[in-house]
Amino acid sequence: MTGGIIYTARAVHTLNPSRPSGRAIAVRDGRVLSVGTIEECSRWGIDHVDKRFERDVIVPGFVEAHSHLMEGQWGQVPYVGRFDRTMPDGSIASGVSSIPDFLERLRTLLAAPRDVPFFVASGFDPIYFEGERLNRHHLDSVSMSTPIFIFHASGHLATVNTAFLTKYDIRAGHPTPGVGFGSDGEPNGELRETVALALARDEFVHLGKVFASEQCITDFGQAARLAGVTTATDLASPFLFRPEHASVVADIVNTPNFPIRLACAPMMRSQGKSIEDQLEALKTSRVHESDKFKIPVVKMMLDGSIQGFTAMMSWPGYITGEGHSFLLQTPEETFDMVARLTAERIGVHCHCNGDIASELFIDAVEYALGKYSWFDHRHTITHAQTITHAQLRRARNLGIGCNFFSNHLWFWGDQHYDITLGPDRASQINPAASATRLGIPFTLHSDASVTPIGQLHTMWAAVNRRTVSGRILGENETISPSVALQATTLGAAYLLHLDHLIGSLEVGKFADMTVLADDPLTVAPDDIRAIDVRDTLVGGVITSERS
Repeated sequence: MTGGIIYTARAVHTLNPSRPSGRAIAVRDGRVLSVGTIEECSRWGIDHVDKRFERDVIVPGFVEAHSHLMEGQWGQVPYVGRFDRTMPDGSIASGVSSIPDFLERLRTLLAAPRDVPFFVASGFDPIYFEGERLNRHHLDSVSMSTPIFIFHASGHLATVNTAFLTKYDIRAGHPTPGVGFGSDGEPNGELRETVALALARDEFVHLGKVFASEQCITDFGQAARLAGVTTATDLASPFLFRPEHASVVADIVNTPNFPIRLACAPMMRSQGKSIEDQLEALKTSRVHESDKFKIPVVKMMLDGSIQGFTAMMSWPGYITGEGHSFLLQTPEETFDMVARLTAERIGVHCHCNGDIASELFIDAVEYALGKYSWFDHRHTITHAQTITHAQLRRARNLGIGCNFFSNHLWFWGDQHYDITLGPDRASQINPAASATRLGIPFTLHSDASVTPIGQLHTMWAAVNRRTVSGRILGENETISPSVALQATTLGAAYLLHLDHLIGSLEVGKFADMTVLADDPLTVAPDDIRAIDVRDTLVGGVITSERS
């Protein structure tokens, strides 16, 4: 063997417990050859030493196990969220600070030319604003003639105006579950969860074209790269209902210029196609797999969002008494689906925000494992935000992992404390320290575009558990920076069944690296999210040099 390159750094953290650190890393044929000193790496006959990162810190490439390609939407869909947002090109879109500010933003956006006869914007969440919750009357003040569809940040709700309701003949007594009504019995403009959202036929066709577009996928890759992510997951790909889309995504990802690896988790649904038909579509989609494009697990979904009051919460429910939750599929459908997937040795990442949903998924896994023994299933509760300690112990006993939405601690922590869950349960959300104590495999995620993609922020949130107001939300659930780094690299790779390829810098694995200006293991914990991402390497190739 000949060729290869050695990169030097201030420190190389490998996440390999047998050889945890070094000052140089040797790469050949896109894989890690050696980590240690320059002299040790040179033993492989490599004399090409690149010192551009010698003052920086190299860690395994960040692995995001729960995001969505719609993070790349911001070049085509207006952003109207509460917080400033980094766009795929690195620019900053300012947040909206109040309902009047939001409505004024809409008026400005609505005045701009559009190629569709309706208006769609995304990223809004009414829970941040005092006073009357956003409804159709607010949006009517912007336009009574143009149908307006405001997609909430959670992706579980939307708010629409009267022109939209008229367009789809949504009126008092409309039978679709999830259509919101005011005290007068008339629709209030809120649509909750998938069945009600599906009423927005034209708007969702438009959004579907955006999310499936080359620009959206390319912008997603760029946003991930800027955040230091080298492998991201699209956790809800439509491949089981549109298998041809797998080919479209794979072709884009496999181009040399696409800067990350993409893992896709197709959405399994209880409606529309049989389980057998979906399994056949999964096989068809997996034909397109490559080193850069994987379909390692599937996605299921059992409930909604906490901040949207649609997560399935047990007693005492939501602190305000509000609640619009319902299961997105029946317990019988859930048991059948998990059992069939377990029989086929297909890992499941199941969306469970509320503890009732977590209980149902744990029950389903226990039932499946009783029928089909699979000791290495790695089924995962994604979000697991309000999972109880009793449920954590059951999850450990069954080999179930958790993918915690640690960003909620910052973006909605105060709202969970004051409005949704109350102090006790809010202080327990995303219990990463308890999972650590129990030995439960876990990772941390952004659920981009719900929150911006970026594992430094998810690490920061789990380490500090600080809210916007400065409250420490559950100090006994904070974790160390080293545990957080493990979770956002090897922990994510493990739950995706990809830890033999990525997640740590070990001989034979892909040479995927994130280059940081400072060391997340030694900086002050509150500074982790401010660390500058200098570059990323995928297969040993510096992504900023791809052209």
